[in-house]
Amino acid sequence: MDNKTGKIVGFDEIRSLADVYRAGRKRIVFTNGCFDILHAGHVSYLSMAAALGDVLVVGLNSDLSVKRIKGEKRPIIGEAHRACVMSALEFVDHVVLFDDPDPGQLIETICPDILVKGADWTEDKIVGAAFVRENGGRVERIVLEPDISTTKIIERIGRLYYGQI
Repeated sequence: MDNKTGKIVGFDEIRSLADVYRAGRKRIVFTNGCFDILHAGHVSYLSMAAALGDVLVVGLNSDLSVKRIKGEKRPIIGEAHRACVMSALEFVDHVVLFDDPDPGQLIETICPDILVKGADWTEDKIVGAAFVRENGGRVERIVLEPDISTTKIIERIGRLYYGQI
């Protein structure tokens, strides 16, 4: 995996970094997703998430995890390339790949001050929300950009180039 930025880290490293950030009274923001084909909606969402605190950690579903969630045809972009692109964003401080179908273990490892998901998720469905609140943090839901998603992009490509719906 290309890690020229040094932002792509593993579980042990993010645990240590989170301890350092907490000791320095930095507010850790965590969000997660597949981020298969990075688009303007993702960039807007991640930028708003970063603005909520001092350090933005992005949990990135591994290829195995994406397949479990989205099906055998996904991801379109492999985990190494998705992590590379994500880590190139100025407002992303760390990227952590995870194989689980949800980020629960990663959230408990980091214990973020702020857990962020899209407003399309109800708070009772957000993995880790209860844990974060129980540990003094809060959950923020960000309104997503309308009419843009990886699925819609894939469907448009199919229609335009292959006559598929």
